[in-house]
Amino acid sequence: MGKKGFGIDNSVLEFFSQEIKKVHKAGVEIGLVIGGGNIYRGLSATSQGIDRATGDYMGMLATMINSLALQNALEKNNLQSRLMSAIKMDTIAETYIRRRAIRHLEKGRVVIFGAGTGNPYFSTDTAASLRAVEIGAGIVIKGTRVDGVFDSDPEKNSDATKFDNISYLDVLKKNLRIMDLTAVSLCQENDLPLAVFNMNVPDNLLNLVSGKKVGTIIYSKQKAAKEV
Repeated sequence: MGKKGFGIDNSVLEFFSQEIKKVHKAGVEIGLVIGGGNIYRGLSATSQGIDRATGDYMGMLATMINSLALQNALEKNNLQSRLMSAIKMDTIAETYIRRRAIRHLEKGRVVIFGAGTGNPYFSTDTAASLRAVEIGAGIVIKGTRVDGVFDSDPEKNSDATKFDNISYLDVLKKNLRIMDLTAVSLCQENDLPLAVFNMNVPDNLLNLVSGKKVGTIIYSKQKAAKEV
């Protein structure tokens, strides 16, 4: 939503699509998972008297609105893309099929995974981890508003210390709340590294995938940070 209090900021869409294009030009296969919090948050449903499962489905639909908007921005920048939905929406998106998603990636298309996991009670973080494991991704990259993982909230504590590398075990021990526990467990159990970086800084994404020190790398016990 950028500087807006609600909805979609077209300047943000353009910025993200340009950043993705730089990485795509470098030959990286890209799968994207987008949240819908700028439109609706399922977790806030109960406070409005809405059943949690219903609220989560509403949140999934919000992710589809964002996904369509980003797909449009990508196409305007001459990037071929495919939007795949965990919920059947044949008129606007392909239904998610793992092998088809992998084939799109192999053909150089940017694949956008919408509607979360298709099930209530699971976050967008979990959807990202699940899709990454399914398609055999080399790393999960989480874009945030801060420069990586800190020992406390850097937006509230100016003395917060940033980690360049940290293990999933330490993330859990320190209760750092980078992602929900289900998402963290999926990455940890499948030996899948996670990078957390500031997505609002130009060239940050390109520098990260190029191996430069950007953000924080989280790794499993089996895979040392230097191998990521």
